Amino acid sequence: MILAIDIGNTNTVLGCWQGDSLLFTLRIRSDRHKTADEYGLLLDGLLNRQGVDPRALEGGILSSVVPELRTVMAQAAEALTGKKFLVVGSGIKTGLDIRIDDPAKLGADLVVDAVAALAEYAPPLAIFDMGTATTLSVVGRSGTYLGGMIIPGLRVSVDALSARAAQLPYIHLGPPEKVIGGNTVECMQAGAIYGSAAMVDGLIDRVEEALGEKVTAIATGGLMTIVHPYCKREVHYEPDLLLKGLGILYKKNCR
Repeated sequence: MILAIDIGNTNTVLGCWQGDSLLFTLRIRSDRHKTADEYGLLLDGLLNRQGVDPRALEGGILSSVVPELRTVMAQAAEALTGKKFLVVGSGIKTGLDIRIDDPAKLGADLVVDAVAALAEYAPPLAIFDMGTATTLSVVGRSGTYLGGMIIPGLRVSVDALSARAAQLPYIHLGPPEKVIGGNTVECMQAGAIYGSAAMVDGLIDRVEEALGEKVTAIATGGLMTIVHPYCKREVHYEPDLLLKGLGILYKKNCR
């Protein structure tokens, strides 16, 4: 059994793999102020509640888009389990052919997403990850990572709108009741959700125009749960894409 940890800007997701089975997932807030000792206590409590003895784990792997938490979480996990954790970054074998200006600068989450998507779908691919930021990764027919887009995240955009417009409230992001809102909150919810779905649909069209061929669209990320049902294009929703990618990378590097 191995522990996979994905550290995002807002949330950190944990998953335990036993062979090819993902036993469970857990989600905690990414807190830059917590120490390795505090994270160790938190991980210990969460794993024990799932009936997992941290010392019985074979090992683990983590990816992070928060540089200061990468080291802190690795220290916490290693102290708790007594095992050295793999960290996605320079020196790890991915099997991914990255063709961007500076491959070393490609975010760990984008690498892991692409590895997982290529394991399950035939390229070319358009991979959306909707979290604090919304990212789009494009993988060509030969399996080459070509690049993508970084877009302000849905929650970030809505909060910025509320902060900058005096008469607009902070809203809960939930399924809109209708396309055409009848009041301020309904209008904001419809704009946020239908607007994001239309963006995904439109970007798939643009990527296909740029490549000159059809692509398979894959989506992940916490906020994609709300947006995905409103997309008109076929989009394969994979809520555990990052954890799947981490599991693949662990096997690739620890054979």
